[in-house]
Amino acid sequence: MKHTLKLAALALALQFPTAHAHDVWLEPSSTVLSKAAYITVAGAVGNDKFHYNHAALRGVAENFSATAPDGTSVAPENLMNGKLRTVFDLNLTQTGTYRLAVVNSGVMANWKEGEQTKRFRGNAETFAKEVPIEAPELSVNESASRLETFVTVGKPTPIKPTGLGLELVPITHPNDLFAGEAASFRFDIDGKPAAGIEVKVVRGGSRYRNQLEEITLTTDADGKFVVTWPQAGMYWLDADAKDDKTTVKQAKERRLGYVATFEVLPQ
Repeated sequence: MKHTLKLAALALALQFPTAHAHDVWLEPSSTVLSKAAYITVAGAVGNDKFHYNHAALRGVAENFSATAPDGTSVAPENLMNGKLRTVFDLNLTQTGTYRLAVVNSGVMANWKEGEQTKRFRGNAETFAKEVPIEAPELSVNESASRLETFVTVGKPTPIKPTGLGLELVPITHPNDLFAGEAASFRFDIDGKPAAGIEVKVVRGGSRYRNQLEEITLTTDADGKFVVTWPQAGMYWLDADAKDDKTTVKQAKERRLGYVATFEVLPQ
């Protein structure tokens, strides 16, 4: 069972940074708490942001982390994989900001064996064992993705960048967002500002309106961008990038993906 979930998680990781047919997200029951408390987090894959009508988010048991304000980890409780969503609880006992993330990386390859096309999805170690390097028409890509959200108990605290992959670096705190106000962020790739990254922002509830109302932005030379939130609600943010900084020498391209959920409060 664990092996099956691992493969499902890797498959999601390899699809997530590319043009995908379905979106992914984490949705916390609360993003701002006045005191220590439990929250419930739901994760899913679907077409309408925060509407659970397609598939659960697999691989949480293997690839999810909740980083507390002091840098320690909080283990998910009551994890359940349903048909349409994955749900778990978190006991948030410290004052400050928690970073909730599902982080994936992997290698995808395809090649010819006679008339048959073979495919591989997995990690670099398994790739070296299972994929024939001299195979005809061998095509290899790497991918890395980060799916996250933020929750604050009491007073917000700074969020320390990891310096890995495509990553959002908050300038405005992600739990201090209000309708009608502008918020500033920066995108980094491996710890360096990422210029020219297209950022898409969509408010939840698109199922119930005729227009998607997507906001499209581009990072400047310093990797920065500014979002002015049109109204209160849950928002889905997405960005993708490609480069040639691969760890597997046969891979020509690394595909990077990032998705976050933000709650914007009324004034």
